[in-house]
Amino acid sequence: MAAPAAELTKTNVLVGAITRPPRSLWKDAWWQFRRHRLAMVALGTFIFLVLFTLVGPLLYHTKIDVIDFTLSLKGPSADHLLGTDDLGRDLLARAMFGGRISIAVGLTSVFLAITLGTTIGAAAGFFNRMDNPLMRLTDLFLSLPVLPLLLVIIYLFRDSLRAAFGPELGIFLMIVGVIGVLNWMPVARLVRASFLSLKQKEFVEAARSVGARDRRIIVRHILPNAMSPILVAATIGVGGAILTESTLSFLGLGFPSDVPTWGRILYDARNYLDIAPHWAIFPGLFIFLTVLSINFIGDGLRDALDPRKTS
Repeated sequence: MAAPAAELTKTNVLVGAITRPPRSLWKDAWWQFRRHRLAMVALGTFIFLVLFTLVGPLLYHTKIDVIDFTLSLKGPSADHLLGTDDLGRDLLARAMFGGRISIAVGLTSVFLAITLGTTIGAAAGFFNRMDNPLMRLTDLFLSLPVLPLLLVIIYLFRDSLRAAFGPELGIFLMIVGVIGVLNWMPVARLVRASFLSLKQKEFVEAARSVGARDRRIIVRHILPNAMSPILVAATIGVGGAILTESTLSFLGLGFPSDVPTWGRILYDARNYLDIAPHWAIFPGLFIFLTVLSINFIGDGLRDALDPRKTS
């Protein structure tokens, strides 16, 4: 007697699931990430913004420093898609150029913070004798008021760094360095917690039994399994770093006036909000979309790398 069609279909599904080769960790994470619709939309938005800042100036040939007082504070038009500022400079060209710097500050400073936090957290979680002093150092940095300290450091050292490296590179290095040094602590705590849990696992004991040294165990065995919280912290940190740079530029302590970061454009537009709102709306919108998209990407990565949600 022939088996019912429903039972045959169920059997085929089970056989296919058994014989299908297992996905790797990163393929499985990407499969899970694609199921997060907001994260996919956010990823597309962020890629568009990056291309807007990198490829846009190659297609839109208007210079950022061309002054034309006859076009002062003009709204969006066919010739100037985002309008002009008080000197008649094209805001679209300036937003494209400034976006490069704002995004570069976010990525570079977070890379520094992730490197410091991962190194300190791994050392604290793996070596018991280093745990207490490194965590007390972390608590000390956590107790510091970040924004006031940031303002004081920039106010005291910006002139000397400008003289040493130039007005643009000096400010860039200072902002990146200060943001990175003052934001590694949450990463260090996450990595420490992961290392404390992972170093007790069987695969670590197996590595020790075959003579693997501590450095190899950390780099080849534990760190790859602790990448989930690191990646999530990195994506969230990029948005925070971009907001911090925008805040500094808005307060007049960031890049000089001839370097139009998104925050600096907002700072220059503060006195014209009533007669030229477009001057502040568009850079503010770019900051909003960048930070929001990065946060949603981080949310998608958190779900994709959560072992409880894999399937």
